[in-house]
Amino acid sequence: AAEALLELATGGTPERSVLAEEGEDPFAHPDAQRRFRVMADMDELERALAFPWEKWTVFLHPAQRAVVERRYGGPARVSGSAGTGKTVVALHRAAHLAKLHPDARILLTTFSDPLAHMLDIKIGRLVGQDSSVAQRIIVASIERVALDVYASAFGKPRVVDDGRICELLKEASEAGEPHRFSDRFLEIEWHFVVDAWQLGSWEAYRDVARLGRKTRIGEKQRQVLWAIFEHVHRELARAGVVTIPQVFAEAARHVADSDKGPFDFVVIDEAQDMGVPQLRFLAALAGDREDGLFFAGDLGQRIFQAPFSWLSLGVDVRGRSSTLRINYRTSHQIRRQADRLLPPEISDVDGNLETRRGTVSAFNGPKPVVKVVGSAEEEAAAVSKWLGDRVYDGIPANEIAIFVRSDSELARALTAVRDAGLEAADLAHAPTGQVDRVSVGTMHQAKGLEFRAVAVAACDDEVIPLQSRIEAIADDADLEEVYKSERHLLYVACTRAREHLLVTGVEPASEFLDDLTERVDGGRAACL
Repeated sequence: AAEALLELATGGTPERSVLAEEGEDPFAHPDAQRRFRVMADMDELERALAFPWEKWTVFLHPAQRAVVERRYGGPARVSGSAGTGKTVVALHRAAHLAKLHPDARILLTTFSDPLAHMLDIKIGRLVGQDSSVAQRIIVASIERVALDVYASAFGKPRVVDDGRICELLKEASEAGEPHRFSDRFLEIEWHFVVDAWQLGSWEAYRDVARLGRKTRIGEKQRQVLWAIFEHVHRELARAGVVTIPQVFAEAARHVADSDKGPFDFVVIDEAQDMGVPQLRFLAALAGDREDGLFFAGDLGQRIFQAPFSWLSLGVDVRGRSSTLRINYRTSHQIRRQADRLLPPEISDVDGNLETRRGTVSAFNGPKPVVKVVGSAEEEAAAVSKWLGDRVYDGIPANEIAIFVRSDSELARALTAVRDAGLEAADLAHAPTGQVDRVSVGTMHQAKGLEFRAVAVAACDDEVIPLQSRIEAIADDADLEEVYKSERHLLYVACTRAREHLLVTGVEPASEFLDDLTERVDGGRAACL
């Protein structure tokens, strides 16, 4: 009845209950599976009893189970706003494929080592001691996998650092023909166009579609730019070093030329932050296989990569995309408030549409508090009091986090923790959930985490969006992209909270807070 009301509240039509056939197993019915978990054997029962209930992630809503167990004729993608269970679906998809194909090797991957570590912990909780499944699910970041494939084929690569690339670009720019392009423009053009797409010739650069790069460049200007990039290519080859995109490209070629790749199926979490090199490699691993690639992600949480066409790399998810709409992690109040930061619909370069319309939360909680004060000292006092109140409410310190935009604002968060008489755990150097410690980190480090209570601090003007990023804009398209990714960052940070959310800033506060807060009598609500 509750699910029917939720469906009505979002403009949908509740589905009629399906009657079970006579003689059919009643526990196989979708309505039963919403409420019962049937143990198939003693090993499964022992695993259930061995783990605390909140750590045993076995429940899937019937709609999610359908996505997990569906057969796909090619690459597939599941999307949904923060908290709708995309990672849980990815975990169950990997386990399902391992059980369905007893001899297959499954890669469960994401874009960073810390997130891969978290996936490894969660898949361990899911499959438990079932060694026949656990040993065939390999969990690693996609970069780690590419480096391993490259090393096994060509030897350990010597990877050039970004600083050296910048030096070479500047050196070639100053020595070449005069031009109107800034050093920052050259760096971005190299990173997102030349290196990302592995353009190795003048003809390739001349003809490339520069998606997302609105600064028009004629053929004569491209020739000047190519002379600079060609110099970088020569110097890298002379030094015997490679870039990470080059590692991905060579690893992809090696896999494509092999009779059998290292994995039969690949499940990708946080897929929105996979770039061109990563997707090319994934396509080589399993892109042409039925059920080969399964992506889970949310375009509204893309914070690391510029948009590009998946179709151009042979990854077509059209007709094989699903959207999760029930939020199990974030309260209705927090979800509704955070959604104000993003448009209701976001489409990718290939026209695939992701919508937040119709998403509902499974539980209620206190209203988020947005507080703008006159000084950093006042902010520290406000956050400190909020921390004390949460601990008084019975929330353990390890279930509380404070996020800020960058390292420059970390001191403000640490001051608030200290003033509350608590200890902090720096997410850059320590695992999450340390007993009796409040987690403190940047918004980028918030990716993939969740806490009962979250404070997002130092949301000042010129902090978010970050002024240095705006000043470094080198392309007409960059300003829009900077604002989008900065909004996504704040959205990610806010939606790490399950029950309590505090957002603070010092006047003049970030312009994003005007969108985040409800308006009262034509102005910002002072303290919701």
